[in-house]
Amino acid sequence: MDTDRTVRLFTDFYRERGHHLITGGTLLSPPGDPVLFTTSGMHPLTPYLEGRPHPDGRRLVDVQRCLRTTDLDEVGDSTHLTVFEMLGSWSLGDYGHSRSLSWGYELLRDGFGIPHDRLHVTVFGGDGQLGPDLESLRTWEELGVPVEITREDNWWSNGPVGPCGPDSEIFVWTGRTPPQGTPGSDPRWVEVWNHVSMRYRRHRDGSLRPLEQPSIDTGMGLERLLTVLQGRESVYDTDLFEPWRRLLPPLWELDEPSLRLVSDHLRSAVVVIGDGVRPSNTGRGYVLRRIVRRLLTVLRRDDPTRTLGDLPVELLRHTLDHFELTCGTEQVRDVLLEEEHRFDRLLERGVRLLSGPRFRGPLSEEDYGYLHDTHGLPRDLVVGLRGEG
Repeated sequence: MDTDRTVRLFTDFYRERGHHLITGGTLLSPPGDPVLFTTSGMHPLTPYLEGRPHPDGRRLVDVQRCLRTTDLDEVGDSTHLTVFEMLGSWSLGDYGHSRSLSWGYELLRDGFGIPHDRLHVTVFGGDGQLGPDLESLRTWEELGVPVEITREDNWWSNGPVGPCGPDSEIFVWTGRTPPQGTPGSDPRWVEVWNHVSMRYRRHRDGSLRPLEQPSIDTGMGLERLLTVLQGRESVYDTDLFEPWRRLLPPLWELDEPSLRLVSDHLRSAVVVIGDGVRPSNTGRGYVLRRIVRRLLTVLRRDDPTRTLGDLPVELLRHTLDHFELTCGTEQVRDVLLEEEHRFDRLLERGVRLLSGPRFRGPLSEEDYGYLHDTHGLPRDLVVGLRGEG
C-alpha cells in the first residue's frame, strides 16, 4: 500500500459517496489569518464549518499539506514532521456522525485491509456540561468495535471560543502480539483517524450553544497511516522517505536522529519554497530560514566540506512532484544555496565572536539571548560551534 495508492483509495472512496474533491493547496494561510501557515486540514475550511455555504457543496474531501512550527523540536522521533499531509472529509450540515463513523470503519477494514480485531475506538463520556456521546457509542457497539470512554481526550475545539464538539478517535493495534489493553493503557494502539461532530459553539463565558449547522470534520494523518499500513517503525521508514534514506547517507555520515532531521527539514524547505516563501528575518520567511539553518548546523557538524549544491536533483523533484508544486528544481536549489552562503558568513562571524574573552567560559541565558538578538546566532548554532551538547 504505497503513498499514491493510499491517497487515491481515500479520495475515491469519498467521491463515490458524493463528496467533491477540493484542492488541498497551499501551506499559506488566507490573508488576514494570524497563523502563518496552514496547521490542519480543517484550517482553510473554518468559515464553512461555521455556516458559510461552500461553493462546491456540502460533502467535501481533500488532501491538505500542513506545517506546525510547534513540532520543530520533536522532529527526529518516530512520528513528528515539520510538513505533513492530512486526509480529510467533511459534511457541512449534511449527514451525521453515525454515518461518518460507519464509512470510516468500512474504509479502514475493506479499503485499507486493517483487520477488525486490530481496531479500537474512544468516545466522549460526558463532563459537567454535557452527557456522553451516545450516538457514537451506539454506532461502534453495532459495528462490534471495542470502545473506551474518555472525557478531555474526546472533545475537540479550535481554541477557547468557537466551534467545538465531541469526537471519536480510531486506533490501530501495531504490536507484534495479539491486541491487548486499550488506547489509554497501551501505546501500541496508534491513533489514525479522528471524527469530530461539530455541534456547538463555545462562548467567552464558557457556555455552549448548539450550532445552527452541525457539521462533521474528519482528519487522518497520511504519514502516520502509511506507517501503519506499511508495517514500519517510523514515518521515516515509509516509501515517502525512501529517496532521502537512499541518497543522503552517501553524502553525509549521519546518525539516525540526524538523518531524520535533515531529511525532514530539507523536504520541508523544498515545499515551503515551492509555495513561494523566501528566507527572511520575519514571518514565514523566518520559519524557512530557521528550518534551513537547523539542518545546515547538523550537516556542518558532521562534514563541513560538502554543500547543498551536492544534493541530487532527484530529491528536489521527488518532493515537488509529490506535493504537485510547479516550482522548478533550479529555482529551489538557488534559494537553498543563497541561504547556505548567508549561513556560512554567519558561521564565520560566530567563530570570531565566540573566540573572544567574553564567551570562553560557560554561557548564561543572558549570553544566549544577546548572541541571538544582537548577532543572529541561534542557541543550537552557538552550542554546535562551542562543541557542546
